[in-house]
Amino acid sequence: MAAVGGLHLLGRAVRVSREIVEVLPFQSGWQPREHALSRFHARWYPLTLVFLAFDVEMLFMYPWAVIVAERGAEAIVEMFVFLAILMVGVVWAWREGAFRWM
Repeated sequence: MAAVGGLHLLGRAVRVSREIVEVLPFQSGWQPREHALSRFHARWYPLTLVFLAFDVEMLFMYPWAVIVAERGAEAIVEMFVFLAILMVGVVWAWREGAFRWM
């Protein structure tokens, strides 16, 4: 353990520090205006949750499309119930103003 720790400290002591331009991500030659880990404004969170709901919906619809021919009308009714529940969520988000940008 001491050998690994010693090698780590030796590596940190003798490494050549790179210039800041080499460390920054490439963005068409422009200097970044803010840190990559800066916080997002809270108004984006409801929109993100609505996006995730529709993304998960698509995950459920792909297997459903495979078995709908085998199960028939029962599968179609189940999917419409699922979509109706999601639509209630979208209407609620719309009423709460999740889709207003400013």
